[in-house]
Amino acid sequence: MIQTADPEWLEKAGRVARRYKATTRGARGAGHSVYVILLHDRRRLGRWGLYVGQTSRDPDWRFDQHKSGYKASGAVRRFGVRLLPDLVAHLNPMRAWEALELERALAEGFLAADVPWVEGGH
Repeated sequence: MIQTADPEWLEKAGRVARRYKATTRGARGAGHSVYVILLHDRRRLGRWGLYVGQTSRDPDWRFDQHKSGYKASGAVRRFGVRLLPDLVAHLNPMRAWEALELERALAEGFLAADVPWVEGGH
């Protein structure tokens, strides 16, 4: 059974995410998004984590793809709980090159903010 309460570090992760800006947000050709997924593995010491990805598709649809195993991150397929759109809504949509940069930057920022388990961001 998955806990219903959010991990204590989630608010801090939100503050980290809000520090980033997308310079191409809403620009012509801006069709990519970054997304963050909450992970939960009851076997891990740090049971909760985050997956950071980027896509040219709708993030909800991409989450469903992960969960079904199509072009999936193993961590999301097995441990993905839900999307956290509020963390990145201020960034999307953007151009592809910036989505790649922000995907990596967000993952690094979450790790620096002591999120115990971060996947993706590559």
